[in-house]
Amino acid sequence: MANILVIDDHPVARLAIRMLLEKDQHNIVAEADDGLQALALVRKLSPDLVVVDIDIPSLSGIEVIEKLRAGGFKGGLLVLTARDDEHYLGRCMSIGADGFVSKKNNLEELGDAVRAVVRGYGYFPLKRSNGDAVHAPEKEMELIKSLSSRELQVLRCLARGMKVIDISLQMHISNKTVSTYKTRVMTKLELSSTLSMIDFARRNNLD
Repeated sequence: MANILVIDDHPVARLAIRMLLEKDQHNIVAEADDGLQALALVRKLSPDLVVVDIDIPSLSGIEVIEKLRAGGFKGGLLVLTARDDEHYLGRCMSIGADGFVSKKNNLEELGDAVRAVVRGYGYFPLKRSNGDAVHAPEKEMELIKSLSSRELQVLRCLARGMKVIDISLQMHISNKTVSTYKTRVMTKLELSSTLSMIDFARRNNLD
């Protein structure tokens, strides 16, 4: 049995995760629906394992993982997300996640992933099974790797058609800061227009 913190901004998803993990005799110590709340709960509760989605408000799941590892968190970090492309898999592995599971599998793998991570093993099935996936051009992969977590989050929001003011509210930053991130993204990706940036994001499954 493990003490687990679940971080997801969808109540239905949190309920499904809770039911599945409690069925396996794990203890859900708390739930969070945004990154800042999650960090506070980890500091307070010191869970054995954190199950986190990438797409959460205030701080993305990637930023939560970065901050937890930078702060010395030794527990397990398992990413459970609708994202299943290589950009996010690689990014999560590189910053200290212990596992990466896609929600597209209807949570079927979650139990196996939790058991593996709790026992000290990594769990990255997509790394083994995405041989048939369509891979982004190598140069574009390298450009994407150059983006910080915040820049990547802004890029994704813009690709979804979100307005600057909405992005600022979701990320808890100013409109000016969003615009600054947007400029940095365009520079790093060697793009000259918002339209080309959105096209780049969608072409690489970042929307």
